[in-house]
Amino acid sequence: MVLSALRGAVGFLTRLPVGGDEASWEAFRRTPAAIPLAGYLVGALAALPLFLPIPVPSAAALYLVTLVLLTGVTHADGLADLGDAAAVHGGADRARRREVLKDSQTGVGGALAVSLAVVALGLGALGLAGTRPRVAFALAFAVEVGAKAGMALLVCAREPAHEGLGSALTEHATPTALLPVALVLAPVIAVASGLGVGHASAAAAVLAPVGTAWLVGAWAAGALGGISGDVLGAANELGRVAGVHAGVIAWTLL
Repeated sequence: MVLSALRGAVGFLTRLPVGGDEASWEAFRRTPAAIPLAGYLVGALAALPLFLPIPVPSAAALYLVTLVLLTGVTHADGLADLGDAAAVHGGADRARRREVLKDSQTGVGGALAVSLAVVALGLGALGLAGTRPRVAFALAFAVEVGAKAGMALLVCAREPAHEGLGSALTEHATPTALLPVALVLAPVIAVASGLGVGHASAAAAVLAPVGTAWLVGAWAAGALGGISGDVLGAANELGRVAGVHAGVIAWTLL
């Protein structure tokens, strides 16, 4: 069950050619803990360029390129849609924001949201690459697991805004499913700490994405009536940005 769920999670969250079928999808959507489990794989692969003996800007750029190659643009598209919904002026009601959310055209709000996220992540990647290789790897690895744990948090703790991906993932999830998510999340702090970043820096890199996801979910609950696939994607992207900066800041100061 867990292996099937993990296969479904990797197939859904990445572009890796793991295959997929109805059984793995069903196992995945019934097992929120598979989301951060997939983060272990994504984080380890995405962080590999930070080990290379190349100039800092090149390592940072290669880290960003690797992320895109691994995960595609689905989550960024969700951030763009959420940016458009957030940019609706005046006293727009939930129905109007959901209508904008579903519009396939990207507006100024979406373009701005994605642009700011890319710039902020790029600057954070420079900070990562400017540390020691083992530290950079550990922080990038921890951030990705934390970002996926943030998605799992929303799946377990929030209601869907409408029928779709959000409702498919939340249908069988309850707050009690957060215990396995927490158990999956706990080892990453020990792993990152063992690579030399320290417990405080590892915890910052892991927990900042989770906190960011919670804030995104809280906004979505009020503005949209719940979460959706776009909200989950946006939480992942914004959580990654927050985690990279929090991890680098904590490592620098502590």
